[in-house]
Amino acid sequence: MQLTVWTYEGPPHVGAMRIATAMEGVHYVLHAPQGDTYADLLFTMIERSRRRPPVTYTTFQARDLGKDTAELFQQAAREAHARFAPQAMLVGSSCTAELIQDDPAGLASALSLPCPVIPLELPSYTRKENWGAGETFYQIVRHLADKSVTPPPREGRRPRANLLGPTALGFRHRDDVIEVTKLLDQLGIDLHLVAPRGATPAEIATIGAADFNILLYPEIGDTAARWLERSFGQKTVRTVPIGEGATRDFIAEVAAVAGVDPAPALPSNLPWWSRSVDSTYLTGKRVFIFGDATHAIAAARVARDELGFEVVGLGCYNREFAREIKAAARDHGLTPLVTDDYLAVERAIQEAQPELVLGTQMERHIAKRLRIPCAVISAPVHVQDFPARYSPQMGFEGANVLFDSWVHPLVMGLEEHLLTMFRDDFEFSDDAGASHLGAHAAPAEPAPTVAEATHWAPEAEQELRKIPFFVRGKARRNTEAFAAERGIAHITLDTLYEAKAHYAR
Repeated sequence: MQLTVWTYEGPPHVGAMRIATAMEGVHYVLHAPQGDTYADLLFTMIERSRRRPPVTYTTFQARDLGKDTAELFQQAAREAHARFAPQAMLVGSSCTAELIQDDPAGLASALSLPCPVIPLELPSYTRKENWGAGETFYQIVRHLADKSVTPPPREGRRPRANLLGPTALGFRHRDDVIEVTKLLDQLGIDLHLVAPRGATPAEIATIGAADFNILLYPEIGDTAARWLERSFGQKTVRTVPIGEGATRDFIAEVAAVAGVDPAPALPSNLPWWSRSVDSTYLTGKRVFIFGDATHAIAAARVARDELGFEVVGLGCYNREFAREIKAAARDHGLTPLVTDDYLAVERAIQEAQPELVLGTQMERHIAKRLRIPCAVISAPVHVQDFPARYSPQMGFEGANVLFDSWVHPLVMGLEEHLLTMFRDDFEFSDDAGASHLGAHAAPAEPAPTVAEATHWAPEAEQELRKIPFFVRGKARRNTEAFAAERGIAHITLDTLYEAKAHYAR
């Protein structure tokens, strides 16, 4: 384990809480000390959930360690069942309680509670949150799915599908489900079950009644989907419909599996982008992408193939999907970045010198400090990324949302270009600071230089700021490359002009 200020994922029991909170009729009994109850805040403060997570903690304290902590767990389990009467109960340990080795599964089994009890073995010191969520969902499906349930005959009815993966504290999962459900209805396909979000244990028992599964979020639903393939023979649609092209591919795959005509779901509003003024202005913008593997890979395809950006960095923090991110990076001609160290991500962003960052809330903080536009595309996120408005990432409407979210930070940056026209005016000079902060605002720090071997003279740095923001990064890179080739360690105003003349030829 590593002490850090920020973390991309919590321990696996937080992932289990996301599944329990997403479902109805499920209760999670967690063997944990008082300090591990912080996870409630994730749902009530960030996701704005109307109810606290359905979790009972044993909340043992230091003085209890010399006593029978196993009895504390059993007492908590009995009281939780009596109070909440769940259809199914999850039992497990937090990272701290795991060290005590009280065996919650065996202790709960000895109670003979009148509902299914699903034990969770979540190794906290080798695995993390997304893996814990995926493993919990898989265990729920494996324990509750009724293998005698099969789809009814196809004659006279529409095809049925399960949507797998949406969960609590997921990035735009609520709206993605709505958008994908609309697409299925346009294709003439009925939705049998969404799981885990909104599903009950009784509904999970009927999961085999669907003709096929649609895997929206592999981090959460992949293990369960593979088990359903083996146990029920259900095919899985694996294309994630994020972006115009991926949505078309998704519709084609769903239509092929369901045996329906894809045409009714194909109209889209996005192709106008390629004919717009903005597309010409923004073509070739350098973008750095980092997040969970599913959203990062999808974002890279959208950035390159639909918006005409140049992807200069691609990575993910969930190591379980390193193979997928490496394959995507090869397709973009990049070296993949697979790490959960935000400082390594910050260094990579500095080295790439992108004009746009697409990432998590961590990359938003990093980009703000580096004065680079940023849009959030993946969890972990903050409360502002759970909007009250309809804001899907998937489907054709999701493609429109991506366009707005990614392009507007760049377009609004034109204001900076206007400011450069008045750079010598006392109100707009860099030394004046931001106008909304008042007269005592601190001057903005210049963006950090990538090439550590070179140093910019103040007058050269000042001249660089006069260059419009949308070509300033290229001018900086060209000048530093020009200086490096000639062994120049100190970039002066003359060096900047010589580099400009060199590349102009």
